[in-house]
Amino acid sequence: MELTFRDAKHNLHALLESEKECPASSLKLLGYPLIVRNVNIAQSIFDIDTVRIPDKFSNASTLVQNNFPAITVNEFCDSEEDSEKYTRSASEYGSRNRTGLPTPIEVKDDSVEIPINSLIHNLSATFHSNTCIDRALRVDLLTYPWDFLRGVQTVLHNEITRSIVSPDASVATTSVIRGPCAIEDGVTIDDFCKLIGPTYIGSGSFIGMSSLVRNSMLGCNTKIGFNCEIGKSFFEGHDMIAHQNVILDTIIGENVWLGGYSGTVNVLHDRENVRYQTTKRLMDTGTDHFGAVIGNHCAIGASVIILPGSQIPPNTVTQAGTVIGKKEIT
Repeated sequence: MELTFRDAKHNLHALLESEKECPASSLKLLGYPLIVRNVNIAQSIFDIDTVRIPDKFSNASTLVQNNFPAITVNEFCDSEEDSEKYTRSASEYGSRNRTGLPTPIEVKDDSVEIPINSLIHNLSATFHSNTCIDRALRVDLLTYPWDFLRGVQTVLHNEITRSIVSPDASVATTSVIRGPCAIEDGVTIDDFCKLIGPTYIGSGSFIGMSSLVRNSMLGCNTKIGFNCEIGKSFFEGHDMIAHQNVILDTIIGENVWLGGYSGTVNVLHDRENVRYQTTKRLMDTGTDHFGAVIGNHCAIGASVIILPGSQIPPNTVTQAGTVIGKKEIT
């Protein structure tokens, strides 16, 4: 069977190095690039022998070829016009879906077609064996950062169902693990910490003394200082968070540094839905809990407050003591 990834428009540019970069090859879930995870799940349901990827996403093609050597990878031209039509069609399909969740998937006798910026879930275990194959998959279209953050929570709850602590990890006897947590090789959990699952701590990471980490996904080599709170957030990896920081409902890109006493605010005073600034306008996120998006290679000084719905582009340096709101980000 042939699996085709189509180019679909998105507003995830704050998480990428350039507008030409592909979210499926740049973002990782549980340590694996998104496209590798998606192909692996598709293989568990379909007999995939060929994967087609738009030719402008060569990094994604390389990842699939390196991780699935038995699969033939073909690149094709997905024009701008075709991409826009496909995006509209996928969005309309999602709005009609009975679950209310985007499921832009087209299954034919010998092919499956999904957006490249999507997240596949295997639902086959919840249905009888004679269930239609298009109901065995759920494909969430990742158009906005809050879609991705919601997808992270779905993956944590569906796939981290019991605690697995690597024998190569070090967890202080004074620390507490409550709920299912996956702790990878080389992780150090310092004294008096509390981990609330489902939570994933990637290899080589460090959680400082008296810190709380709950319902979050931390990529490899993430360093959290002492007395921090990390809640319902995603860290791409190789991030350094100093002491006494509070990071809530936030997406942190790769190689980000936050000075001490900084934090992201995730709720408005009036409890209205948080609005997020895209490149063109403010958008309703559909949730009253959303922090910020901090792009790759950012440096945030000490005592910086980042207000709900803010976007900090990649390679940004923020001076100590700054208050960042949506109107300050261009």
